[in-house]
Amino acid sequence: MANPIDKHVKTLLTSYTVIIVVALLIGATVGPAVSSALFQSDDEGTIAAVTIQGPISGPTADEVTRQLRTLRKDDSIDAVVLRIDSGGGSVAASEAQYRAVKRLAREKPVVTSVRGVAASGAYYTALPSDEIYATPGGLVGSVGVRALIPQPDGVPRSVTTGPDKAGGLTGDDIRGQVETLKRSFVDSVYAERGDRLALSRTELTNAKVYSGAAAVDNGLADEIGGLETAIAAAAEKAGLDSYEVVYRSTTPGVLSLLLGSEANSTDAGQVDRASLLTTRGIERPQYLMLWGDLNTSAREVRASGAA
Repeated sequence: MANPIDKHVKTLLTSYTVIIVVALLIGATVGPAVSSALFQSDDEGTIAAVTIQGPISGPTADEVTRQLRTLRKDDSIDAVVLRIDSGGGSVAASEAQYRAVKRLAREKPVVTSVRGVAASGAYYTALPSDEIYATPGGLVGSVGVRALIPQPDGVPRSVTTGPDKAGGLTGDDIRGQVETLKRSFVDSVYAERGDRLALSRTELTNAKVYSGAAAVDNGLADEIGGLETAIAAAAEKAGLDSYEVVYRSTTPGVLSLLLGSEANSTDAGQVDRASLLTTRGIERPQYLMLWGDLNTSAREVRASGAA
């Protein structure tokens, strides 16, 4: 005859086994959710703030292009803010920066903050941005091109196989080039901001530089605000509720400046404005998207006629 106590113990053990199995099943279902809730961190995005400052030359544009290419390919970067403080520079370098920003803006939100000046080639650089923010006292605009012809440098005459091989250009040739470059600049402004502009084409081609407040009124810029405002706008465009900001500089290193064909600066952090005009041994025009007066004896050629 079975012992009543043994029977009772066996019943209890069976009950506990059922409870343990049920608990394991519940744990297998609920456990991952609980673990995820306890240990999963908030999705935090990253915004890169890139400083572009000083005259735009070949070496500086190369560094800007390299940095923006890296950010474009970096999946951890959700949006980019350009912090611009520049009066422009050479046409070729400014166009290279414009194309780099254009490629970046196709893949990620890009917002520009005008730190002090975004004029001429620097404004060209900012054009593909989703939005441009400027402080009231900032300077924005100067949509235009100039051509400078250095004086002869005493270089011996060369023998060429054709009359145009030496690269000689007449005044009409240079004016035609300037007019073509100006049209390209103006067309880019209209392509990027045509629906926001309150300036006529003639007003735009006068190449006036405007205060930040006036630039917002006429559509060259979008809103009044500083860097923090631009960063917040970039975060909103990227759909970020939480984010960190990483800061990048595009100032070329000393070696790049020394080796660059347009670098002739005594300050390793900047390219001197006059160095943009340097032509070693060759008399050829320099096409510039550069705002402001220059201390140079070079002749200046302006395009005539309407845009």
